[in-house]
Amino acid sequence: MDFVVRPKSKIDPDEIRALAMQVVQDQHRLKAMEGMERWKDLLEQLKIQLEPWKNQLEQWLHQPIEYLNQIPPIQLYAAIAVLLISTLLLLSFRLFKRTKSNTILITGLSGSGKTVLFYQLRDGSSHQGTVTSMEPNEGTFMLNSESNKKGKIKLVHLVDVPGHSRLQPKLDEFLPQAAGIVFVVDSLEFLPNSRLVVEYLYDILTKASVVKKKIPLLICCNKSDKVTAHTKEFIRKQIEKEIDKLRASRSAISAADISNDFTLGVPGEAFAFSQCRNKVTIAEASGLTGEVERVGQFIREHVKP
Repeated sequence: MDFVVRPKSKIDPDEIRALAMQVVQDQHRLKAMEGMERWKDLLEQLKIQLEPWKNQLEQWLHQPIEYLNQIPPIQLYAAIAVLLISTLLLLSFRLFKRTKSNTILITGLSGSGKTVLFYQLRDGSSHQGTVTSMEPNEGTFMLNSESNKKGKIKLVHLVDVPGHSRLQPKLDEFLPQAAGIVFVVDSLEFLPNSRLVVEYLYDILTKASVVKKKIPLLICCNKSDKVTAHTKEFIRKQIEKEIDKLRASRSAISAADISNDFTLGVPGEAFAFSQCRNKVTIAEASGLTGEVERVGQFIREHVKP
């Protein structure tokens, strides 16, 4: 059998593949260039369409610019200054409004019923059996009396500050954020503790942080449900009399806040709470029975929903 030997092909497969890839790449480049040309044409058309608007805008701006050029520089600078000041005042007002505090402090002597009042406001329970705390008891929540209300209600940050005499300075840690103070007084044991009550209240009312910010204060006469409890009017008059005596024996600098140079009342006149720089009100309440409506109203007066 004879075998026919064919000559070896001179065509290289790798070269053919390379040529094919080159052709594909060239086609992609052509398509890309065609796409760019189309975009270029579109931009040119858009430029032509916007040309009348450009001319109109230049005409609109021409008159104000001419008017500004006629205004004396001093008047122009004054107008700019007024505009800047107005803008800053508006921004400051909005910032202040947005960051208004929602913190209410509950304080008073140990045993006056602060913690029971705290729980009544939080969840409507008295939590009987609570003991004197050495640390502030605090929480942020919706008042129990508002639990059934609909709509947006601002949460309240309530702080129960320990009433022990050694722990009372802890109040200073929270005063910078306070929107109001609830000062709790034991209506049953008021007379035996009246001196301590008055001294603590006097120190609060003469603190620079309270006076300068005009932090409102509610004197809450707790345990008013008891038959032998003193009325709020009796307690108010007694406290005003005792403060009148106390301020006569104290210097202008408060013993509780050495940086404070405020005194209470009007010299030469009998002291009354109406003379205070901050608003002071008084109300009756009972933490054990849940009669805390007036305290809730005070909170909402100063922590707006």
